[in-house]
Amino acid sequence: MADPCSFSCVSSCVTKHLNLALALDFERRVIRGKVALTVEALRDRFSALTLDSRDLQIVSVSANGQAARFTMGPKHSFKGTPLDITLPFDLSRGQHVIVEVTYETSPSATALQWLTPAQTAGKTQPYLFSQCQAHHCRSMIPCQDTPSVKHTYYAQVSVPKDLVAVMSAMRDGQEVDPQDSSRIVYRFRQPVPMPSYLIAIVAGALESREIGPRSRVWSEKEFVDKAAFEFSETETMLKTAEDLAGPYVWGQYDILVLPPSFPYGGMENPCLTFATPTLLAGDKSLSNVIAHEISHSWTGNLVTNKTWEHFWLNEGHTVYLERMIGRSLESEQFRQFKAMGGWKDLQDSVNTFGANNPLTNLVPSLQDVDPDDAFSSVPYEKGFALLYHLEELLGGPEVFMGFVKSYIQMFAYGSATTDEWKNYLFTYFKDKVDVLNKVDWNVKTTKLQKLQKPPNLTVVNPRVYDTTLADACIALSQRWIKAKDGDLSSFKESDVKTLSSHQIIEFLSLLLQEPLPLTHVKKMQQLYDLNASMNAEIRFRWLRLCVRARWEEAVPMAMKMATEQGRMKFTRPLFKEVFNFEKYRDEAVRMFVAHRAAMHPVTSGLVAKDLKLDANTASL
Repeated sequence: MADPCSFSCVSSCVTKHLNLALALDFERRVIRGKVALTVEALRDRFSALTLDSRDLQIVSVSANGQAARFTMGPKHSFKGTPLDITLPFDLSRGQHVIVEVTYETSPSATALQWLTPAQTAGKTQPYLFSQCQAHHCRSMIPCQDTPSVKHTYYAQVSVPKDLVAVMSAMRDGQEVDPQDSSRIVYRFRQPVPMPSYLIAIVAGALESREIGPRSRVWSEKEFVDKAAFEFSETETMLKTAEDLAGPYVWGQYDILVLPPSFPYGGMENPCLTFATPTLLAGDKSLSNVIAHEISHSWTGNLVTNKTWEHFWLNEGHTVYLERMIGRSLESEQFRQFKAMGGWKDLQDSVNTFGANNPLTNLVPSLQDVDPDDAFSSVPYEKGFALLYHLEELLGGPEVFMGFVKSYIQMFAYGSATTDEWKNYLFTYFKDKVDVLNKVDWNVKTTKLQKLQKPPNLTVVNPRVYDTTLADACIALSQRWIKAKDGDLSSFKESDVKTLSSHQIIEFLSLLLQEPLPLTHVKKMQQLYDLNASMNAEIRFRWLRLCVRARWEEAVPMAMKMATEQGRMKFTRPLFKEVFNFEKYRDEAVRMFVAHRAAMHPVTSGLVAKDLKLDANTASL
């Protein structure tokens, strides 16, 4: 099965191991690299292969130490450039060859963000981090950049001696760089086979604290103690996940808190989860992101989607497992509450894309589609909704979790497609095939659950969720929605005192579905003082509500949040809200142009599209 996002031909050969030697050049913003790929031939008379690359300068290529001819194909807008290599000999099926490529990355490599000292918390040292998912590893390393191929890796990374390097692997010691005594070489080994998108590297003025028997938290010293407090329950979550899904095979589970421009909430890099500093709320209320990333150690990292079209296999199962961890540590009502919130996120995504947009399909076609453009809550929440629906049909959470654990064991260390998952589901529940046949599978689950409004959602919207924890949020939001100006005096500061952070987030989410007039929003600030909230999830929803109510004083606060951190979940909607406020449309564009250089390349590219800017305007 071909991967539409890769040039690599995985039917003729597969990579088994990567050996990396990387030297980080902060002045030129490039990595000088040498990668030795151990490649296995899958057919006889094998003599040529294609690797993925993007904006790489290839210096030389050899095969088993002999010079090999190479050519670069035409450049594609998001797939990059195929690197075609001709071996100086033939291989038989099953034989291995070591292909060594010496190369240099571009300063504009999409996988890498180079930060100046001014963009860090400490303000004295530069910083580099990578983000390879989905198809960006090829801008850092020439490789078979497809999740259908899994390999181990070993790496040596040379950095200036004031910096510390960490990777998505076990640490394997360090030494003074034999070529340059002002630098240190850090070594890493990853003995568990994994896809290229999980290779990750960070270098900066990092410190760490132990937070458990197999866990440390890493960040700049300014955040490290706060992070150690926030993530102190990591081992409890790991043990809970092991009880549900089986042994944790990756050895170490560390968490790295990145600088604010990191574009995602978290990234499940093996041995080293990346986390946004927007999780540091001071009350551990946002730790569900860590439960999500821990869950990926099984669903995503151990069992991987074969192509990005099957991304829901990674994310739907991970959300399911994350919520099962929540069920074990909190309650079934808490899981129901989170499922309800997720259902609303799914409706928001479908409304954003448009109900008939093929990207709302569970298994979209990504032929000529940039995977970054397809990213949304659909694979997460539509995937979860399908699994939750199946759980209800097949006997409840314990029964269905048994299937999920068995699916993980069946496909561990490999990659799967939706058809393979579905066939295994039918095999596992062979005594309930009549029940499974009633599910509207609708041609390979591509069109599964066209989203209409409940209650006529047959497949997607499972039975009405348990609303115990949501009732207080629904009641309070309905009071505000129905209130006339004369009723505003009935609201009290104490209305929100008994609500948890999760419930305040839900209350604001409900209000975003039926925005309030300006009078109400101003009264809400007077009573609840939501401007003072340091919880990023609360602040984000509150500022959207204010801008939507056309409260002009909220615009600078919304722009400040959109630019002070770069998590796309927050930055993109905040820019869009201000852009849709006609009077401040130009201000949104001006702020974007002013801050673009400090943004992550993926974030700036997507915000430019959101603000309807072409590449030229956006770089003014």
